Amino acid sequence: MIAVGQKLPNATLYEFIDEATEGCAMGPNTFEVEKLTAGKKIVIFALPGAFTPTCSAQHVPGYLAQYDALKAKGVDEIWCISVNDPFVMGAWGRDLKVGKKIRMFGDGSAEFTKKLGMEFDLIARGLGVRSQRYAMIVQDGVVKTLDLEAPGKFEVSDATSVLKQL
Repeated sequence: MIAVGQKLPNATLYEFIDEATEGCAMGPNTFEVEKLTAGKKIVIFALPGAFTPTCSAQHVPGYLAQYDALKAKGVDEIWCISVNDPFVMGAWGRDLKVGKKIRMFGDGSAEFTKKLGMEFDLIARGLGVRSQRYAMIVQDGVVKTLDLEAPGKFEVSDATSVLKQL
């Protein structure tokens, strides 16, 4: 499993873009973690799945509520990552009204999640391989803090806990 002080592994993440901009077409776009994290302070939080109860009612809304406070502490971007496809992540982001405050990245094949060692096998429950729930602060691609939740818990990866570490 990735640890504090280690560089994030490079992987491709997928983001659904609602409006075409220079360099990004409307629809799913691919991004390399290494390029996206260069020179930035990023809060990354990951969760088991889009549209799931804790994730929709608490995890993402908490980061929306703390957006201004996180930005005031020097955070350049906030990422939400889930082992879902970019279409689902885009729809979920629209449903939760994240706008441009939180980047909703799909890791549909769990490439990034597996490279981190954060996969969570929920095949027996019909959910496939998912991500464990965690949060990290990343500076220039290096993990500065990492808070992994115990299975079924939501106590250390919330926005308020991350904010206290900045």
